[in-house]
Parts: sequence; structure tokens; C-alpha cells
Amino acid sequence: MKAAALESFGPPEVLRLTELEEPHAGPGQVRVRVRAAGVLPFDLRVRTGWAPPTVALDLPVVPGNEFAGVVDELGDGVSGFAVGDEVLGYCVLGAYAELLTVAADQVVAKPADMPWEVAAAYPGNAQGARMALEAIGVGQGDTVLIHAAAGGLGSFSVQLARVLGASTVIGTASEANHDHLRSLGAIPVTYGDGLVERVREVAPGGVDAALDAAGPEALRASVELVEDRQRIRTMISFEEAAALGVPDLTGTRSAQRLAELVALHGQGRIRIHVRRTYPLADAAGAHRDVGSGHGRGKVVLLTG
Repeated sequence: MKAAALESFGPPEVLRLTELEEPHAGPGQVRVRVRAAGVLPFDLRVRTGWAPPTVALDLPVVPGNEFAGVVDELGDGVSGFAVGDEVLGYCVLGAYAELLTVAADQVVAKPADMPWEVAAAYPGNAQGARMALEAIGVGQGDTVLIHAAAGGLGSFSVQLARVLGASTVIGTASEANHDHLRSLGAIPVTYGDGLVERVREVAPGGVDAALDAAGPEALRASVELVEDRQRIRTMISFEEAAALGVPDLTGTRSAQRLAELVALHGQGRIRIHVRRTYPLADAAGAHRDVGSGHGRGKVVLLTG
């Protein structure tokens, strides 16, 4: 099979199209013929040699944390799926490939009317956004601040905050993305010097909770604006969070959570903007795109 793999760690150019041995589904697993894979900031960190504490990066490494495709092989003991089923799901590594084996409890049925690129853009950011908003207790009547609100995670977070009952969602973004944020139901505020004052202007009653996906400056602004640091989380500024007394984000992804989020898409309550797709052979270009920052929506690799 073909995969976009790492033979070494470094800049985007180390991602190369490679021929690897086909995997086969083991007990409790399904094999998926991948049609599309979402590209996450997590994948960019893996490319540089970072990994979560429980994951070993043995070269060659195939990145990829979210995917959509067709089940083409069932392992022993798998029920509820059949060869030919269209699914979307999540993993830690391996989605930038034509074939992927994954535990059957990490995939859910793909709605027939959901495009492949949208399905692949869903499993990672949607669950990350849900876990973060639950952690900061977003609920009825809250005023919520989302940093990097036009990006993949941010766009999910803005919409989910409204689903959870937030009365006001403020999103930081570059001016080119302000109309996009308004279309999602957020009040846009521009990044940069004076951010705290601009947020206070649009939220004179204060900010109840904040989610940072932009960086340390955004996290520091959140601490100035939100009284209770238990109601702040970051997706990227971990060292700064520790220094400021902001709790780590914890939680576990699940098929049940993913299915609930997919249902919101079917109800028209979540919209996904895919800003660009890339062929698997140009995974490096996709990484450069995501790494450029300030992009709107999701970047997706197409394997077909």
C-alpha cells in the first residue's frame, strides 16, 4: 500500500510517499480502505519527533489522527460492521495511508450524504472541542472566548459552545476570517496588541470561560479576562498553562461521543468548512498549509 510516511523527523519535506506492507485486521479490529484523512496540528508535532508519553515512534512513522473510508476486512470477534460499510474514525497514528487497521470501537457509521472530506475532518477536532468545552463547563447563558476561532478546532468549538447553551461566543481571528466567524454565530475580535481591551468592549459583563488554540499570548489574555482559571484550557500552550495555573486538558475519545457529534452535523447544527484538499503524495504541502497559521477550517488529504 502507499502511505505518506516519515523516515526521519524534521520539516514538512520529510513526509514522502512510501510503499509499505499491507496491514491486516487483528482480533477486535477492522481494516479501513482510507478515502480521506484530516490533517491536525498534532500530526505536525509528530513529524518533528514529538509523541504522547504512551506512544513510541518507530520509523517509518505514518502520521494521521482522523480518517474516513470503507471497511474491507473484519478481525475476529467484530460485530456491528460489515465489509463495505462507510465509516469515519480516529486513531493516534496511521491515517495517512491507503489502508489502516483500527479497533472497531474507534469507528462509527458515516452518513451517506456526508462527503468524504467532511467525514475525515470530523473525528479529531470535533472530539477535542467537545472535551475542552466540557472541561471548562460551558453551559446555558455563558460568555465564551475561543482563540484561533476560524481554524479547524476553533470552528467546531464556536458551534459546539452555542449547542451547549452559550449566549455569547467571542472568537479571535485575523480580519480576513471575521465574516466566517459571524456566519458561525461568533463575535469576531482581531488578534494582537489590545486584545484584552477589545474583548472587554464586546463583553462588558465579563467572560465566563476561554479556550486557547492560538498560543501563549492568547492564554495570558484569557487569564486576564476569566476570573476562574479552572474554566480555561489550552490545546497547545502547555508550559505556559503550567506557569499560569491553568489545568491540563484531560479526557478520552470514544465512538459514542463521535456518533453524537456526527448527529449534530446531520441536524444542521455543525457546519464543516474544508479550505483545501491535497493528494496523499503532497502530504508535505498539507503540513505547510496547516503550519502557516490563521487558516480557515480544515485541511484534508485524499488517498483516492
